Amino acid sequence: MANHKSAEKRIRSNKSRREQNRYHGKTVRNAVKNIRQTENTEEAVKVLPEVISRIDKLAKKRVIHKNKAANLKSKLMKQVKVGAKNEEGGIRKEE
Repeated sequence: MANHKSAEKRIRSNKSRREQNRYHGKTVRNAVKNIRQTENTEEAVKVLPEVISRIDKLAKKRVIHKNKAANLKSKLMKQVKVGAKNEEGGIRKEE
């Protein structure tokens, strides 16, 4: 239990920050999942800069590690690039 007023305030502020961090982290995870599952590469290309920006913001606030952010961005860009290349080149996915 907290013995000082400042410690009580710190407990309250930590709780609110944790909730905010969990919310923003979850929305980014959902956005990444949506990009990975989308079949329409035009839509993925359109949404990609917004998701990358969100990932960078989480890394800046240290909600996620900067290397994890870099890995996520790299994999997303690679996947979107491959999807766009497949559509342009006429390579068909086997169904």
